[in-house]
Amino acid sequence: MPSPRNDDRVLCVDVGSTFTKATLVDLTTSAIVGFAEHPTTIGTDVLDGVDACVAALGAEGVPVLACSSAGGGLRIAVVGNEALVTAEAGRRVALSSGGKVVAVVAAASGAIGLDDLAEPDVVLLTGGTDGGNAEVIVAAARHLVACGWRGPVVVAGNADAVDDVVEVLRGLPVVVAANVVPQIGVLRPDGARAAIREMFLAHVIGGKALSRRDGGATFVELVRGATPDVVLTGVEVLAAATGSDVVVVDVGGATTDVHSVVDLDPEDGALARDVVAPTAVTRTVEGDLGMRWSAGTTVEAGERDDLAAAARVRSDDPAFLPTDDAGRDDDEAIAGVAVGAALRRHAGRSRVVVGPDGRVVERTGTDLREVGLVVASGGVLRHGRPGVEHRVLAGSLGADVEGGWQLPERARVVVDRDYVLAAVGLLTHEHPEVASRLATTLLRVTR
Repeated sequence: MPSPRNDDRVLCVDVGSTFTKATLVDLTTSAIVGFAEHPTTIGTDVLDGVDACVAALGAEGVPVLACSSAGGGLRIAVVGNEALVTAEAGRRVALSSGGKVVAVVAAASGAIGLDDLAEPDVVLLTGGTDGGNAEVIVAAARHLVACGWRGPVVVAGNADAVDDVVEVLRGLPVVVAANVVPQIGVLRPDGARAAIREMFLAHVIGGKALSRRDGGATFVELVRGATPDVVLTGVEVLAAATGSDVVVVDVGGATTDVHSVVDLDPEDGALARDVVAPTAVTRTVEGDLGMRWSAGTTVEAGERDDLAAAARVRSDDPAFLPTDDAGRDDDEAIAGVAVGAALRRHAGRSRVVVGPDGRVVERTGTDLREVGLVVASGGVLRHGRPGVEHRVLAGSLGADVEGGWQLPERARVVVDRDYVLAAVGLLTHEHPEVASRLATTLLRVTR
């Protein structure tokens, strides 16, 4: 049987902060034909780890598509008029763009200093509805320049103020996007999300100096986006391919991320009392919930004093791997707390309140009750014992009548053991049909 040509395959690589994962995809069959991982070689050159995966898979000469969260990932500071509307809207947009929000600054409260920005890679500057007050976002731009910020800025505020803002920021790397809040109650993240991705590729990846090679394909040329942004794209493709609302919960060492794609109920806009409307595509990052670095705050969030000792072992030694069933039980229990808290924060809750118009159902968060598919991810799930996903998610699925949490009630649960979603996100632009077919392979997971 003839071996496949190099142009019949693509290597999808996720260069993470700890491990570099490589998934070899056959473009003819839309199937994964190989997987390898290697510790991320952040101390030398990240391409050394990529090369190790290529060699392990015998994939020399195969085209490579990469995403990255190495070097701290994408750190975003959000500057908005005030905390309630534009700064909150900017925070949501930044999260959906694959960034870690390191600061949220309400410009209307006063001058901006570098300490307020918490050393981000990119500043997302928002503020004002289209046609509204333009002065605050212009003043915020002046504060950025005055405090010494010289990095990339994505401007996504009042369209009437854009020209003045760009003039103030002259000399800085600037990308203009459509206003994220063109009017009160409307959130439009897509333009800013694309602009942040552009900034990440043009200025952040190269600026981190993760690779210093001169010959061959450079790391900057290989990377298509920040890993969380690419994964969220994969979730969107999965939802479209399966015709189902989808939630992905990814339990990491330091954070637990939740991605969701749901059809919004038109009535939710009237029922919810959020000034910033919900969106169909949502990502949240819980920085206090994780398996290693954040293990202590995870068990605190779940009020699990019985897990405090196990959490200390893991936070003191993030490389810790359990070697017996008792240690694996503790890992699964900590993961269950992280998943439960992260899903509840993402989903929010519904409750009956009494107002001038009588009894009204008030909702917050993203209603996940009708979600048909939950994808579990993270090392504790990928490498866990059979049935680990059901034990970890046992307290996070099914109707929650008393608490009012809008959790998935009848969802199927699968584990993304082969980094399918990252590969789908990477393939979407150049090989959309392959990406769609590959996404559906998650439904055939039986391991």
